[in-house]
Amino acid sequence: MAAGAPLRVGLNLLYLVGGAGGAGRYAQELMPAILEVEPETQLVAYTTTRVQGELLREPWATRVDWVRFDFVPGSLRSLATQLFRLPVEARRFDVMHSPANVGLPATFRAANVVTLLDLIWLHPETSPLPPAARARTRLLATRCARAADRVLTISEASKADLVATLRLDPQRIDVAPLAVRPEGIAATPEEELRARFALGDGPLVLCVAQKQPHKNLASLIRALPEIDDATLVLAGAGSPHEQELRRLGFDLGVSGRVRMLDWVADEDLEGLYRAARLFVLPSLIEGFGLPVIEAMRAGTPVACSNRSATLEVAGDAALLFDPLDQAEITAAVRRLLSDEDLRRDLIRRGLDRSRSYTWENTASLTLASYRRAIAAHRERRLRR
Repeated sequence: MAAGAPLRVGLNLLYLVGGAGGAGRYAQELMPAILEVEPETQLVAYTTTRVQGELLREPWATRVDWVRFDFVPGSLRSLATQLFRLPVEARRFDVMHSPANVGLPATFRAANVVTLLDLIWLHPETSPLPPAARARTRLLATRCARAADRVLTISEASKADLVATLRLDPQRIDVAPLAVRPEGIAATPEEELRARFALGDGPLVLCVAQKQPHKNLASLIRALPEIDDATLVLAGAGSPHEQELRRLGFDLGVSGRVRMLDWVADEDLEGLYRAARLFVLPSLIEGFGLPVIEAMRAGTPVACSNRSATLEVAGDAALLFDPLDQAEITAAVRRLLSDEDLRRDLIRRGLDRSRSYTWENTASLTLASYRRAIAAHRERRLRR
């Protein structure tokens, strides 16, 4: 297919529900960006009836054909649909794209693309899955990745992990980084957020992350005894690990200055970014670290880990620290609370860096990967 020719694209979005995290944001931003870059693209999105109603009311949503199945995402029926129904449906398209780690075992006529966002769920030291579930997921993801004509991922760090851990051919992997909307969205006023979430009047230290061990949120709680007045806001989906974090806050006598929020509405999240004195992400591993760029775009200075994708994404626009060094983490938070010259410099650098991460660029790189997949799929069929 010639470059620039309109594509017919099927999207495997059976996982897409509220609280789908970074994978959900990725799909929701990718669709309108593709239509912006190549308006003639035909998009068909396969979802469940649990898909968010707000998504279907987006102005661009009328340009997407929605096929909705009445079952719970992640159920056996969902898996069966992905493994057997969607490969048949794929005959309608030039390419079938699964953007959330598990793709299709075959697509017959269409090219097959799967996005492996990261392998956090696979490594024993970071995975929230029990060993048996982790082994099953690894087997399924590996088979789907090897069946795909192209594999997409979201950072060079994730690509290196795919090559090292799953033994994938690096020549079959394309990197299309995540992005932010340059204008942001309407933000809930700070006063309303402080009142609703009982955030007090002091400076806010914000972290947006699922409450999982690999996010290293305990290090932020351990920093609080050496930081006067600040309130730590941990916004992100809960997990059993949250109880350990609450106990730690109680044991250290700082539980009154820790606010644990679940996933919040986009308007509230934007308001939290703008209200925060600083944003900090101490993760041990990240596939990308989208909140880093979101905070930079909101004009909030950032401190984050000096490893994995956060180092790659933040560049020289954040105060970096070793996530295994508690003293470094505490010092970074204290410095960004008080050093006005550093704050101004990082705000300027962060705004500049955030402008380089656009969804239009993500869409362009994704469309290029689709066309490589189509060419590879045709070549594979000719060899049979």
